[in-house]
Amino acid sequence: MFETSSDAPAPVRVVTEAIKDYVDRLGPIWVEGEISELNERSGTMAFIRLRDTSVDMSLSIMCHKSVLASVQPLPQNARVVLFAKASWYTKNGSLTLSAREIRQVGVGELLARLEQLKSILAAEGLFDSDRKVALPLLPRKVGLICGRNTDAMKDVVENAKRRWPMVEFEIREVTVQGAAAVSEVSQALRELEADKDVDVIIITRGGGSFEDLLPFSDEGLVRLAASCETPIVSAIGHEKDAPLLDLVADFRASTPTDAAKHVVPDLAEELALIEQLRNRTRRRIMTMVELESTRIKNLHDRPVMKDPSLLITSRAEIITALRDRSSRSFKESLKLAKEELKQIRARVRSLSPQATLDRGYSVVQLASGEIARDPKKLKAGELLRIRLAMGETEATATGAH
Repeated sequence: MFETSSDAPAPVRVVTEAIKDYVDRLGPIWVEGEISELNERSGTMAFIRLRDTSVDMSLSIMCHKSVLASVQPLPQNARVVLFAKASWYTKNGSLTLSAREIRQVGVGELLARLEQLKSILAAEGLFDSDRKVALPLLPRKVGLICGRNTDAMKDVVENAKRRWPMVEFEIREVTVQGAAAVSEVSQALRELEADKDVDVIIITRGGGSFEDLLPFSDEGLVRLAASCETPIVSAIGHEKDAPLLDLVADFRASTPTDAAKHVVPDLAEELALIEQLRNRTRRRIMTMVELESTRIKNLHDRPVMKDPSLLITSRAEIITALRDRSSRSFKESLKLAKEELKQIRARVRSLSPQATLDRGYSVVQLASGEIARDPKKLKAGELLRIRLAMGETEATATGAH
């Protein structure tokens, strides 16, 4: 480190040499990226532009042609891992990486990485069905992210307008393949998410190879789509293709045409449905009117409506019948009670001492009222009371016999 100030600035030469010293201390490193540009010049050196697909950043790589020949032929937008040493050129102030070894990332390794990323995102719940938002029935405006002048864009727009001619689109034509795809699609998605008039967003592109569809499995793009509040429809490739964007989207369409069918309703079908509901409502109302008319007619045809006094006379007959029934019931109850009372009276009379007296017996009582039972206990001349059937008399005891 060296000290500088506005009064004692460092010359460009000193600064560039300081940067060179710092870069030279950095040892060789492994770097992964996508080849966005490859220039094999007439000399012995080749120049590569290595790009990060997640962000719009790139590095300039140079290598000997023999190093490049060890991995050729490289397909377009190939993903590679290279072992390089950073070099700083003081004359023009540029940083270049000198590649010593280049390895192409194979499809098998990419698939393994995708599966690992898929497991991580699934564990975080980004693919859960309860996070998905239902598509609006009739969106005010449809956001469309697609390639530039592609068949996928035409399929979505034409099929949507065929179903609902008044549909409006907010279209973002971007790169859907290669190193710039992730950054351009992400930027377009942010713009449409910020537009409050856009009620649903379609991300679409036609079919392609596994490598062509890799941008739609980029972690940054997938997480961005998961954070959007606007419903997202993914229509990437064909039915067999399954980028990670399909799993995080609110709806996965098998084709761009299928996306158009699910985003807007069919005008003819909606009109037919309205007519069907109208007919069903009309039949229901007519049925209710007929039912109520029949009910009114039945009420009108009742005898009481023809002769209102019938309501009183019928109730009077009922009251008279109830009164007569009550009178008969009361009289019968009195008759039964009298008969029962007569029987009880006869039983009481048969058990009464008076009945015994009526048969000729008498009751002898002392003056105190105590009944005399033993003549031996009576004293001569003791006054006695004798109770007969027809009354009482007095007697005097003369002695026991």
